Amino acid sequence: MKKIFLTLSMSLMISLSSIAQEKLFNSSSIQSPINNGDGTVTFQFYAPNAQKVEVTGDFLPQQKIEDSNFGSYEVAGVAKLTKDENGVWKYTTQKLEPELYSYTFNVDNLQNIKDPANIYVNRDIISFTNIFIIENQEFDKGDLYSVNEVPHGNLSKVWYNSPTLKMNRRMTVYTPAGYLEGKEKYPVLYLLHGAGGDENAWSELGRTAQILDNLIAKGKAKPMIVVMPNGNPNCQAAPGEWSFGMYQPSFREGGTGPKNTPIASMDESFMDIVNYIDNNFRTIKDREHRAVCGLSMGGGHTFQISRKYPKTFDYYGLFSAAVNTKDANFETEMKTLFASSPKLYWIAIGKTDFLYKMNEELRQYLNSQNYQYKYYETEGGHIWRNWRIYLTEFSQMIFK
Repeated sequence: MKKIFLTLSMSLMISLSSIAQEKLFNSSSIQSPINNGDGTVTFQFYAPNAQKVEVTGDFLPQQKIEDSNFGSYEVAGVAKLTKDENGVWKYTTQKLEPELYSYTFNVDNLQNIKDPANIYVNRDIISFTNIFIIENQEFDKGDLYSVNEVPHGNLSKVWYNSPTLKMNRRMTVYTPAGYLEGKEKYPVLYLLHGAGGDENAWSELGRTAQILDNLIAKGKAKPMIVVMPNGNPNCQAAPGEWSFGMYQPSFREGGTGPKNTPIASMDESFMDIVNYIDNNFRTIKDREHRAVCGLSMGGGHTFQISRKYPKTFDYYGLFSAAVNTKDANFETEMKTLFASSPKLYWIAIGKTDFLYKMNEELRQYLNSQNYQYKYYETEGGHIWRNWRIYLTEFSQMIFK
């Protein structure tokens, strides 16, 4: 009986080993995407029984969508792959500019299928996409977003107590190269994500560590600490990394948390973060060495923080910001803010961003009051490609 059991066990192990090896060898036989060296990229997908395979990505011409709530906005384009005699579907792009690109496949009636040959994946809210980088020369965008042979900073996942929100929360903190070994004190940039994001968004999708490592190494940005908090006041951390079980985050201000407890807003609780950072990291604790910026919802948080704490930060960056100029105390608070002479109030947005009109109204108000600010406009809409550019530009203007 023992001999029979041992034989069956050995057979099962050999069978499982064969399956594992088959997966290994099958996955390695298809390469995708392939950088052809001339700026073009070839995608391959093995699906001999499929009737249709498409690739959708931000490297393709964008499709315009009309929405009754948000107006017009753009989504990733789609291209069809062609099947060869071996059941491999292929598509080669036109020449692409240096950039970090995202994509997935559509196979027959299934959408947003990840590339089984590409291990590089990012999560954006609830969507997972593969990524690839095109770079041509030193310090183009592809090079800036890549890990290069330069001195590297470190990313830490830091838990802190928020007395205002009455919970422990998590944030991501970047410390520049040399921080761990030295005693020097540093300025701090507070970097805020958009709706649906969390404390992982800027470090993963935004390539914050790579951008700062490369800028600092080239002397284009000052060495700084970058704090990337979770901007959802009713959440402790990214989904699945908290004590709330399978609680579904609502990504809204105020309201109640998972235990029906009242939740303060992000701007009301923001000094809990600043105080923790100042007490636990080597920071320069004054206005001249603090900056805050954010994208979309995080731009809205920056907009609120600038008015609530007008003498705490000297640099403000609104990236595709969700702003409301109709607040009851808006004009009074803006007057107080600009009377304090901040060193930089920077607004950046894409030409086709669905929040463009909102930002245009803010600029019209600032112009009417002769308040000093800087404006930066790019092509495209409400996309990470723009927000990485904005971080790159903003980080080179602060603490100078």
